[in-house]
Parts: sequence; C-alpha cells; structure tokens
Amino acid sequence: MTFHYNTITKLLVLTAFGAISSAAFADDTQKTNEKTDQVEHLVITGEAPDAPGIVITDPKKPRQPLPAHDGADYLKTIAGFAVTRKGGADGDAIFRGMAGSRLGILVDGENILGGCNYRMDAPTAYIYPELHDSLTVIKGPQSVAHGAGHSAATILFERKTPDFSQAGYELHASMLGASFGRNDQLIDATIGSSDGYFRFGGSNSASNNYQDGSGKDVHSEYQRYSSQLTAGWTPTKNTLIELTTARSDGDAAYADRGMDGTKFLRESYSFRAEQRDIAPWLSELTLHWFDNSVDHVMDDQELRTPGMMGYANLTRDTKGGRITALMPFATDLQLTAGVDTQSNEHASRSAPPSGVYSNWQQDAEIEQKGLFAELVYQLNDNGKIASGYRLDQWQATDLRPMVGNMMSMKPNPSYNQERDDNLHSVFARYEHQLTDKPLTAYVGAGSTERFPDYWEMIAKESQMTVSAFNVAPEHTKQIDTGLLFADEKRQWSASVFYNQIDDFILVDYRSMMKMQGFVRNIDASSYGAELTYSQRLGDSLKVDSSLAYTRGTNDTDNSSLPQLAPLEARIGADYQQQDWSVGMLWRVVAAQDRYALNTGNIVGKDLGPSSGFGILSANAAWKILPSLQLSLGIDNLFDRQYAEFVSRAGSNGMGGAIPGFEQTTRVNEPGRTAWLKLSWSFEDKF
Repeated sequence: MTFHYNTITKLLVLTAFGAISSAAFADDTQKTNEKTDQVEHLVITGEAPDAPGIVITDPKKPRQPLPAHDGADYLKTIAGFAVTRKGGADGDAIFRGMAGSRLGILVDGENILGGCNYRMDAPTAYIYPELHDSLTVIKGPQSVAHGAGHSAATILFERKTPDFSQAGYELHASMLGASFGRNDQLIDATIGSSDGYFRFGGSNSASNNYQDGSGKDVHSEYQRYSSQLTAGWTPTKNTLIELTTARSDGDAAYADRGMDGTKFLRESYSFRAEQRDIAPWLSELTLHWFDNSVDHVMDDQELRTPGMMGYANLTRDTKGGRITALMPFATDLQLTAGVDTQSNEHASRSAPPSGVYSNWQQDAEIEQKGLFAELVYQLNDNGKIASGYRLDQWQATDLRPMVGNMMSMKPNPSYNQERDDNLHSVFARYEHQLTDKPLTAYVGAGSTERFPDYWEMIAKESQMTVSAFNVAPEHTKQIDTGLLFADEKRQWSASVFYNQIDDFILVDYRSMMKMQGFVRNIDASSYGAELTYSQRLGDSLKVDSSLAYTRGTNDTDNSSLPQLAPLEARIGADYQQQDWSVGMLWRVVAAQDRYALNTGNIVGKDLGPSSGFGILSANAAWKILPSLQLSLGIDNLFDRQYAEFVSRAGSNGMGGAIPGFEQTTRVNEPGRTAWLKLSWSFEDKF
C-alpha cells in the first residue's frame, strides 16, 4: 500500500541529507580534531549496566543483529529481553517474561498506547530508536518517577536538550540497504544558538517479505515513516521552553493473523518548560504536557489476497502531563518529587469488504492521577540509599453496550460501570562502592500495584462472563541484587532477582467458547539472572558476552508460568585497528521444555516446546572519515531455520492460512541477511 505521506517524508529526508551534505562534506576532513579516527565499536551482545539495575545505550550506534526499524527490535539486544515476532516489524517486547503494561515505555516522557485490540500496533511500533539520543532501561520496580505500575522495567527513549552556548549545528544521518529489499533512510538535524534551536528528524524504512532459513517466504513486508519538529527557546542559560510535533504512518503485513495493518497514523504534540537554579533548595522545576492520537486500520484486503473479514478502524487519544521538582536539600540528600496524570479514550468502527463503515463506538475511558517522590541519600563515600513512593488514583469506565464480534454480539454486563482504585508503589535500594577496587554491590526491594490495562479489561473476557472489566489489580513484590565491576580492561555485571506476584493477570486461551482468551487472576513467582562480561585483550581485540535466564511458576495451577524465554547466551569478539574493525556474534539459545500450553498474556501464548539453536553472525566497519562510518554484516551466516520460543503462530495461526504462505508452528525468523549501513555524525560551530 502506498501513502502520500511516505513520498513527502522520503523527499524531506533525502533533500535535507543532500543539502547539509554539500555544505559540510567539503571541510569534514578539516575537523578531525573534533572526532576520533577510531572506528565505532558495534553493539553485538547488548550493553552492560551503567549503574545498579540501569542500562543506558546509544540508539544511534550500529548493532548486530540488524534491528528492525522499531523500538521492540532494538530492545532485544539487551540481556533479558525477548521479542514476540508477528512479521517483519512491530514485535512486542518481553523482559524477564513480563510484557504489556508491566513494561513502562516512554518517549521523551510521553506515553504512547496502541489502538489495536489484539496488539497489532504495540507502543514500540511507533518508536524510531535512531532518532533518539539515549535508551535507558530501569530493571524491576526500582523507580516511581516515570509512571505507574511498571513492575518489570521502565524503558525511556529520550532526546537530549542540545547545548548551543555557541551557535552551530549537529547532524546525524544514515542509510541502510539489506537483503529482502530492506532499505532505511534517516536524518536528525539540529541548528541553534544561545537563544534557541530547531530540530528536525525524519525516517523512512521499508522491506519486502523476508525468507526463513529454508527459503520459505514469510508474510512480513512493511513500510514505516516518521517526522518530528522541535522548537526550543532558551531566553536564559537556565530556562527552556520547547514545543514538539510529530507524525508517523505506515503499513505492515503480519504472518500470525487474519489481518494486516494498513494505517498506523500517529500525531503528537508536546510542551515542555524547565527552569534551573531557582533557589539553593530547588535546583530544577519541569512542566511537561502532551497530547497524542493513534488512528489504526487493519484489514484483509490490501496486503494479501482479499478475504471476507473487511476492515477495522481503531483510535486512541491520550493526554497527559507532569510537574517535577528536583530539590537538593544538602550535598548528600536529593529529593525528586512531582505529580503526573494521564487519560485515554478508545473507539472503534468496522466495515465489510465493501469499505462502508459503521458508526464510531467509544468503548472505554481510563484515567490516572499520581503523586510520587524519590529520595537519594549519600551515606558516606562508599554507601548510598535510594528510595521512592508513589500513590496512583485510577478510574475506568466501560462504555460498551454490547460485547463480541460481527458473528456474535451479547449484552455487556459491565456496561456503564465505573471502577476506582487507589494503588501504591514503593522501593528502596542500597548501593555500596568498595574502597580498594572498582566494584559496586547493591540490593533493592520493590513493591508495585498495577492497574489492569485496556487489553486485559476491555479486549478480553473473564472466565465467567463476556466482560473482564472487574479483573483485580496485580501486585508485584521483587528483590533484586547484583554486582558491577569496571576497570580499564574489564567490565562485568551480575544481577539476580526474585518476584512474588499476587493476582497475576493470566490470559487463558484454552476455552473453545472464548477463542480470543479470557483473563483470570492467579498467584505466580519468578526468578532469574543476567550476566555480562567484556574484556580487552591487548590494544585491538575485545570480547563480549552475556547470559540471561528466567524461570517462573503459576503457583495457583502448579504449572509453569507462560511466555518465559529460555536460557540465552551471546558471545562476541571485535578486532579493531585505527579505522577499521571486524567482528562476530554467536547467539546460543537453549531448548525450552517448560511451558503452559495455550496460556499467556495479552501479547501471546505458549505454543508448546521449542528447540535450541545457535546463530553465527559477522560484521565489519570502516571509518571513511572522522565523521563517516561504513558498517556491514551478515546475520544468520549459515542460513539456519529457527523460531523463538516466544512467538506468534505462523501464517495466520488464528485459524486458516494466508494464501500463498506456508503455515508454521511459530513465525520463523529471517534467514541469511546481508546488510550495509552508512552513518554520518557531524557538528560544527559558526
């Protein structure tokens, strides 16, 4: 499917790239003092933690295996993450076996919620990682400052505020070509002075259907494009007022269901105001407001042989904001406190293959108001305590008079019902830095109550009725402990966790009468570990490795907790000279024989046991100029046919098959994939 917006975005990207290139490329060689000549190390095993329970990475860095152009695929390079594959893009991220709203995913502090009842457009489908400056993962319930109920992890995609105390510009641009017709173009450009700045970002990514390791086509083509414009005003060095608007759209074919996504229109507006150095006890005050809308269409008409299901159009409007204050009461005591709020409305309509839509039906309103505080106390040179508490007031209204599908509609027993819940979250963490070696030890405990999300309350049924509106909130209690070590040659980390989850919201797909799944509360527990290790062997050779393992139990049913990825190890090596490097990645995943057939979460369900596999990939890079780098690689070098344990069923596993495609137990991963990427990062002062 072709969108007019795609043409506009691609022209903007290529025109801006060419214009800035011609102006700056000529004297790029004269700016070697501003950039290193050394080739940038490819991220191949995932990032080691930067602080206790926190991983920070640069989304602009090239990495292997090559991520799709969305947020979920980028996350899977971090130890502990897995992605449920549905096609070529728009997978759903899972961390330590937890998915959905257990992961708090924010873009510059803004929540994005998809529109599809069946998670066709997960929140990460609207995130273009390379347009951001940093990606932060806070493991477990170890923060309360970024929203409510994030029991598994908090994930922050953020753009930095540029420093233009001296007038100038910054540019990051990249182009990529890969197997199966994959091609990406991206530009992120900022120009400014001490008075303010303008930042423009644009991206386009497209791919044909890929082939698995046996050469079979997988229904997986996609095309996604985005643009963003930010205007910042800095009347003083301590004041910032910023306005941002963003728009993205695209289409995507799916191998796991009876429909494809033919519209992913997102429009967003946000306002931010910051004031720093206000008083000795108030170092920063921030106000942030946002308004975003998602307009999503799925159908079986445009990206496959037309069927009889027709069209479904779903929208979600989300508004929210927060006020945050940073208060250093003493040199060793700092408080972050604030309030936040968010509300969203969801509506839908449908049409037969003729395309004549029914009237819009609003089905739910959900609102949250929160109060939070985080305190960091430096005990001495070696010890630090971090703690936090938040209180959230939730309100939801069920607006569905009827429940069901076009084949069968029933009166909704919770029609016009309203529910209110006051939920609490708290954490505390102790960190200790050894005096005689660069080793930090930490132990943290957290407790968070999570309000059921839209997909659990509205998109699913309960065990006894056609409405799950009154499913109980989920309560997670977690202990997390670990070690971090870093010196000039070695860096390693080890963390272990244990979860006890009361009223875990399980989605059960075993009933023939409730084919789309029903929710029920169970008690569950899980535990696991993540290990990372890297070492430099001489001046040129670096080795990296990571290990992730999670195991869980459905304590109510005395069975395995579903959707837990198996033991996974990554081993990488990188040989580097001044302006070039070669490297490899060996990814080894164990077989998974612990599963709970046809139970899972809003993302997917266990499909049975899975086989283990090992995938070898290779890469090389060349620093053509101090600001220009060429990277290339081959993923799945030996063209192995394999599928992840956490995956959707292949070729419309919901029943039937997609014409022209073979139905498989799971959506198979891509076969041998060759790729070539050119990245250019440049800055100059006037």
